[in-house]
Amino acid sequence: MEDLQDLSPLAAAYLERREDMRRFFQARLGSRADVEDLVQELYLKVQAVAGETIDNPPAYLYRLASNLMLDRLRRAKRAGARDDEWRRTHHTAVGALDVAEEPDAESAVIARQRLEKITEALKTLSPQTQQIFRLHKFESLTHVETAARLGISRSSVEKHVSLALSHLVKRVGR
Repeated sequence: MEDLQDLSPLAAAYLERREDMRRFFQARLGSRADVEDLVQELYLKVQAVAGETIDNPPAYLYRLASNLMLDRLRRAKRAGARDDEWRRTHHTAVGALDVAEEPDAESAVIARQRLEKITEALKTLSPQTQQIFRLHKFESLTHVETAARLGISRSSVEKHVSLALSHLVKRVGR
């Protein structure tokens, strides 16, 4: 490490008070990750003004720290307001619950992957079982309607649907 005498007075004040700065941020923010980020940002600010003459380096250091922290809090507040506005315009409240009109990206990807697995698992069934399952589950026909459309008994439709469901549970899971 550099000798404190070789550093600018502000950089020396920073090195002497780095742990104090950490505690200063920790007491006001709580988040350990934010604290570490701010300590690093403070160091960068100190280095940026290293050549300037500063009358009271410790006071200046605390002023820099306070300004960095306030900037961070303002950014968080703006981000929160932006997120609230997005939720307000893209969600619907049902009772006390906030219900999304569109799934988030992660949920959409997971659902798409699950549908692909189901589609692949269905392809391993007999054509008749596939057709019966698709009519019942995807076109929302009842067992009776499916049976009437295909000219088979309701009992046969129930057996095919049951077979398809148990096959899907084994291949894809619940």
